[in-house]
Amino acid sequence: MNKIFLIGNLTRDPELRATSSGIPVCTFSIAVKRKQKPEAGQPEADFFRVTTWRQLAENCNRFLRKGKKAGVVGSLSLNIFKGKDGADKPSLEVQADEVEFLSPKDEPCEESTPSVPAGFVAVNDDDLPF
Repeated sequence: MNKIFLIGNLTRDPELRATSSGIPVCTFSIAVKRKQKPEAGQPEADFFRVTTWRQLAENCNRFLRKGKKAGVVGSLSLNIFKGKDGADKPSLEVQADEVEFLSPKDEPCEESTPSVPAGFVAVNDDDLPF
């Protein structure tokens, strides 16, 4: 079984793309602080690249921003990529099954006026009978 649970802060804003068949995919990175004090030359945090799909991808792009805290549940894989210097570099990637938005809502990430989904009508609270 390959399952990982992480809580960390986003290191950059999420990036939303779509596959050639139109499926949304969102990627972002989180920094997870280490519990123990780092020794000389050891990093204070571990960095993970997170990938989400479909509706979860759209929600992550909508509500997450750099610095926000998120909880991630998914499966972990180690990928190797070529760095700018031509050397092989490791990258820890999580295919997320769940993402929990842990930062308070007091800092809005998007416009203050919510959009009305297709097929619905905007209603003023003053028009409600209760």
